[in-house]
Amino acid sequence: MTTNKKQYKRVLTIAGSDSGGGAGIQADIKTISACGCYASSAITAVTVQNTLGVEGVHPIPLDILRGQIEAVLSDIGTDAVKIGMLHSSAVVEVVADVLRKFGVGNIVLDPVMVSTSGHRLIEDSAIDTIRRELLPLARVITPNIPEAEILAGTKIDSNAQLPEVARALAEATGCSVLMKAGHLEEEELVDYLYNAEEEHIVPLRSQRITTPNTHGTGCTLSSALASHLALGLSLDEAATAAKSYIEGAIRSGADYVIGHGHGPVDHFWKLKA
Repeated sequence: MTTNKKQYKRVLTIAGSDSGGGAGIQADIKTISACGCYASSAITAVTVQNTLGVEGVHPIPLDILRGQIEAVLSDIGTDAVKIGMLHSSAVVEVVADVLRKFGVGNIVLDPVMVSTSGHRLIEDSAIDTIRRELLPLARVITPNIPEAEILAGTKIDSNAQLPEVARALAEATGCSVLMKAGHLEEEELVDYLYNAEEEHIVPLRSQRITTPNTHGTGCTLSSALASHLALGLSLDEAATAAKSYIEGAIRSGADYVIGHGHGPVDHFWKLKA
């Protein structure tokens, strides 16, 4: 007698820990779970952090980081990977080496460089290492405006620039680009996916929601994107679903009060619908 065994769709997040629970590994696990996937994790650094900002960063030893990723991939495996905070060149090299070793696909790279409060979260040398080691492995990257300015080497002042910046980044990196517009002071927020696999632009529109609770939005969007790729959606479909998820999470969490600074989004808003 044979039994059909159920299989989770699995997402591995490789990122820093946020003691405040709104961003990083904590936000990733909440998002992946809310999107219907099984979350595993590898922590790159422990941050001293709350809604007011980042006060300190303690790197995880490289052998422990490598061990976390190998332990997950050798046993559980994964259908997608979300990569967040990688603060040094050595960390980038370890992550890239293990992902190459296991031949992992569906890699979503959120190039975390600066926190919402303006705290620098990455060494300058690590940016070049990301370009060299990780971008060739990624299926899609999800930069916000400051990160895109660093990667593209150009100033971004308006939403109208985003399609061309996304296209230029895709051509330079060889992967698709989801440009996030949240830092722009415009009423309508239009993120843009440049799908390098099909060579077209997908606008992702939403209205700006006035709220201080925007901590972890980048982590949440990239984790939602990885989750929907793991579920088997196309890149266009996954980006659209991820945008819908983060918009709902911001809207649902807009009026809550947690801490004295930038609060989190409501990751489990769908359970209340």
